[in-house]
Amino acid sequence: MDNNTKLVWTEQHMVHASDTDYLSNGKLSFILDMMQRVADSAVSGLGLSLEKMLAARMGWMMITLDLEFQRTPRQNDLLSIRTWSKGTQGALWQRDYRIFDSSSIEVASARSIWALVDIDKRKILRPTALPIKVEHYHGDSVGSMPNKVVIPSGLYMEEVYKYQVRYSGLDNNNHLNNARFGDLCCDVLSLNEWEVSDLQRFRITYIQEAMFGDEISICRSPVTSEGVFVRGQGGGTVFFEACLLFKTSAYVDVKRTQ
Repeated sequence: MDNNTKLVWTEQHMVHASDTDYLSNGKLSFILDMMQRVADSAVSGLGLSLEKMLAARMGWMMITLDLEFQRTPRQNDLLSIRTWSKGTQGALWQRDYRIFDSSSIEVASARSIWALVDIDKRKILRPTALPIKVEHYHGDSVGSMPNKVVIPSGLYMEEVYKYQVRYSGLDNNNHLNNARFGDLCCDVLSLNEWEVSDLQRFRITYIQEAMFGDEISICRSPVTSEGVFVRGQGGGTVFFEACLLFKTSAYVDVKRTQ
């Protein structure tokens, strides 16, 4: 953390075996969870703890994320993650991230859009509703506000599996936790595909909260020049749209079998 201004928050996280997949790569959901925890810590460091936010019946809801990897974190990596509030646009907040390894080499960076919400009324609140002042940091920038994910019209989407939101997926906002969507997206690929794939970029837009009992049909596209598109839908509702882009040198179009 920048001890003088508190504008940039820094934490270290070790990649443990439980955070990795069968290839010893850090799972996407682990990276998303780590980013979420660091963002919570950054706001708490300003004097507004998660407990105080819950008492005020407020919460943060991610709208869109654009995450780019220079390399995939591996088991036993010691990661240093930095985050800062980039600014607001209307009711939306932008938060940037940079993730470094123990050699201070950047392994990933991300741009994200968040909204402050009333967790009882499920309504977006304006930034002025936050009971503390948040100073924005302009000494670094990962980029402009990320665009929402839009799956090309007419692109064929095939259902891969169904997922039902149960106890283990819920967080203290009483909805499916943001990080769990990383697993939902990664599970559309077969093991054959993962063995020749190196994730380069992950984009997701959260469209509708997924609550306890919701059944989500997880669909994927064929490989496109933009990556593999993923959509979660059910009961006439689209819950999210996402895209996983793999390094072209590593990804080949293999048969999608387990």
